[in-house]
Amino acid sequence: MITEMKRKYYLLGGKGGVGKTSCAASLAVKFANSGHPTLVVSTDPAHSLSDSFDQNLSGGKLVAVEGTDSPLFALEIDPEQARAEFRSSSQKNNGSGVKDFMDSMGLGGLAEQLGELKLGELLDTPPPGLDEAIAISKVTQFIQAPEYNMFTRIIFDTAPTGHTLRLLSLPDFLDASIGKIIKLKQKLASATDAIKSVFGQAREGRESATDKLEKLKERMAMVRELFRDKESTEFVIVTIPTVMAVSESSRLLSSLKKESIPVKRLIVNQLLPPSSSDCKFCAVKRKDQLRALDMIQKDPNLSDLELFQSPLVDVEIRGVPALKFMGDIVWR
Repeated sequence: MITEMKRKYYLLGGKGGVGKTSCAASLAVKFANSGHPTLVVSTDPAHSLSDSFDQNLSGGKLVAVEGTDSPLFALEIDPEQARAEFRSSSQKNNGSGVKDFMDSMGLGGLAEQLGELKLGELLDTPPPGLDEAIAISKVTQFIQAPEYNMFTRIIFDTAPTGHTLRLLSLPDFLDASIGKIIKLKQKLASATDAIKSVFGQAREGRESATDKLEKLKERMAMVRELFRDKESTEFVIVTIPTVMAVSESSRLLSSLKKESIPVKRLIVNQLLPPSSSDCKFCAVKRKDQLRALDMIQKDPNLSDLELFQSPLVDVEIRGVPALKFMGDIVWR
């Protein structure tokens, strides 16, 4: 299967606790051992990528993962660090530090315009969705920054379903919001120009500020198109064989289709292997899992996906050797 996975960006998501991180990390190892310089990024505020690789990946910076044939780097986006920076920046220079912080995220134009519109109080505290906004800013870096050109595969280990859907819909939201701010600014500018013209005052510096917002709007459109590009991006749903998990996966797929996110594969993780023992618990559990697999086959959405099964193993999947073992099973 790995030879058929020729896209650059892979997002793995699903219900909490289904093994998304193990699947993402094992895919990253598989790609790196197949000759692809690879980056794996965790956008989940509750990171477990460090645990999966058995290596400290904290700090919000690229960390080299040892033990693969081609370069493999990992990054855990640190939302707590970003929140702390946001709070401290809001207290600098009467709040002007917020603009510096948002500049580093590629959102400086938005902060500047909120300030001009006397809406700076919106920036006093970290807003809802900051985690997703930081993740989006990282995506724009992956697209534009030269230092990321070396990676031929970039994998996103996403947060549980709700966070992920907010992440994927955020570019549309920001695009619409920035458009409204631009229109509001233009209306205020027209009124201000009328007053200034009475006193013979010239119009100054507004085009450059509006241009910044337009560029930000273009970046959000670029991210939105990237998420929907069937040639370069694929979302892989990870689930486990329970009725609850399969039901949530079906709803997730419906939401992804509404957002026009390309989905091709479904990984069913933690399947009990066949056994000839007389373990009653195992027999009941296996029967429940077969019922969940039958649900997938009968689901009008999930049944269209390419199905891959990953067994429940008797070792903890931790560290590059264990991830290679898992990858050889799942991503064969």
